[in-house]
Amino acid sequence: MNDRQKIRSIGILTSGGDSPGMNAAIRAVVRTAIYNNIRVYGIMRGYAGLIEDEINELNSRSVANIIQRGGTILKTARSKDFMNYEGRQKAFENLKKRDINGLVIIGGDGSFKGAQLFGKEFNINCIGLPGTIDRDIAGTDVTIGFDTAVNTAVEAIDKIRDTMDAHDRLFVVEVMGRDAGYIALYSGIATGAENILIPETKTDIEDVIKGLLEKEKRKKLVNLIVVAEGEEFGGANGVAKIIKEQAPNTDLRVCVLGHIQRGGSPSCADRVYASHMGYYAVEGLIHGKSNVMVGIINNKIHYTNFDAAIKLKQKIGQEWMKIVKILAI
Repeated sequence: MNDRQKIRSIGILTSGGDSPGMNAAIRAVVRTAIYNNIRVYGIMRGYAGLIEDEINELNSRSVANIIQRGGTILKTARSKDFMNYEGRQKAFENLKKRDINGLVIIGGDGSFKGAQLFGKEFNINCIGLPGTIDRDIAGTDVTIGFDTAVNTAVEAIDKIRDTMDAHDRLFVVEVMGRDAGYIALYSGIATGAENILIPETKTDIEDVIKGLLEKEKRKKLVNLIVVAEGEEFGGANGVAKIIKEQAPNTDLRVCVLGHIQRGGSPSCADRVYASHMGYYAVEGLIHGKSNVMVGIINNKIHYTNFDAAIKLKQKIGQEWMKIVKILAI
């Protein structure tokens, strides 16, 4: 082992948007480090706290009774200062005085870009855990928080369907997903949506409206459209405006689910995925891995270089959209 591979102390932070299951990952990292006689420090508010020296040593009791909690006990923030070399230099000095030479970053692609640069500049072993409800990172079949978020969306849409059915209405429901449509796809299929609009696929809005008018002739007045927030027409409100212009007789309502998808107690799946990946983040550092993300592919742990995880976005195949169309007949 060279000096870079001898992990003396580990720092852990959560960065970017919060996601259910982050606390389970923090717990796993802390307790795995302690089991291996490695000191572990919690860094508050992501890279901002790293620069401002908001760093505290953690022990096993520090992470007791958090696995069931949403959000993140370490807080999260975005840091403009970390984008500058001077800010990263200050962050390194704060790690150095605690002898921290291993860093676990729980977040998405923006967080990984920062870790990739920081690790190369200052010889810090960095390992990432995919904490994002959007499931928009390559190198893993699951991301921490996606399962909880999509189940939250399904539960909300099921309730909307009750009032939709009572009034013979069309509902356009917006779910999160600025660049990725996985929450829209999964929640839309699970709730029987007639149309699912996502950023990855160009939407033929004329075809959507034609389908709605045909259903109206067949007296099928209850319809559901699930829209990802990053969809090309400007989310649910943009889609609803176009529909009202071309199908003015439609009894239409819009519902934006918003940040309820980020909150709440993590599902069993998210707790298990996060715990599994957190354990292997520490194992990876111990065995000299750096500049990689821990992922799960076909139920097995995989380490993917940050470059690949960031650039090779998960893609939604056209067969999924064919399935949606067939099931909405």
